[in-house]
Amino acid sequence: MKTILGHHHISMLTKNAQENNKFYTQVLGMRRVKVTVNQDDPSMYHLFYGDQNGTPGSELTFFEMPMAAHTRRGTNAITRIGLFVRGESSLSYWQKRFDEHGVEYSEAANYGGRKSLLFEDGDGLRLALQAADNDEVSKFESWNGSAVPAEYQIMSMGTIEMSVRRIEKMERTLTELFDYVKVSGDDHERLYRPANSGGHSEIVVKYKDGGRERPGRGSVHHLAINVEDEETLQYWHEQVVKRGFSSTGVVDRHFFKSLYFRESNGIMFELATDRPGLVGTTPGIEAGEKLDLPPFLEADRAEIEAKLTPIEKDKRI
Repeated sequence: MKTILGHHHISMLTKNAQENNKFYTQVLGMRRVKVTVNQDDPSMYHLFYGDQNGTPGSELTFFEMPMAAHTRRGTNAITRIGLFVRGESSLSYWQKRFDEHGVEYSEAANYGGRKSLLFEDGDGLRLALQAADNDEVSKFESWNGSAVPAEYQIMSMGTIEMSVRRIEKMERTLTELFDYVKVSGDDHERLYRPANSGGHSEIVVKYKDGGRERPGRGSVHHLAINVEDEETLQYWHEQVVKRGFSSTGVVDRHFFKSLYFRESNGIMFELATDRPGLVGTTPGIEAGEKLDLPPFLEADRAEIEAKLTPIEKDKRI
């Protein structure tokens, strides 16, 4: 059986790329590792933030949709994103930083089994800073261009929360289709992690009845999980189809290869390969500093750039 390596990235909707960039690079201190466009709609920015190397598992990505309304919250959706920092001492630093920058937050004794700070970005995206052990973030590298000291930086994605009407359906997808194991839980909340993840890349699934979430600014479009290579991706395509789901098949995104499908509650998953990666993919383009286009869009660069509002360079604050 092919294994799941953990989280790859997670993709959200933002109303304003400029404000989004300011919050994630200047307030949260993350590195902007890729500025590109939605390959299915090149008029739309696609921004990637992560660690120093844009390591799979560290990447938060945003599609800019200026006309996006507020999200109408509900069920059958990804409803919170955990972000790992090193230890509980980091949370004290972040409380002070949030106070300085006017970010409202609340303390939580247990989000994904860890002491956490719960907060939202300017679009209303729900986030959590989680105190992680050093071994859980050992493969990620701090960014030396951040205003946040290396020992306190956001290192990777943490626990991803999903709210669903049919929790048993989600459990079968995670444990029977993929190789996640249930770590704990009951009829209302369950925690899962990939069998070979080393204790990270967890998903917490909560039972929630009611109306389906209506996506908008601050909503999560999909969670991408990491697989090794295209051969593994093809294997998972076959398994997804065998389970009765509709798969896109393998899609070449230039920076990695992917497939997409929706499970029974309607939540979209992407499976994405490690390579080629976000940093160093395009010779001559420093990561996150210039619009990086896949080869099939390069001929339209002038037209694409003319339709995009330039994003100011990152500043340390």
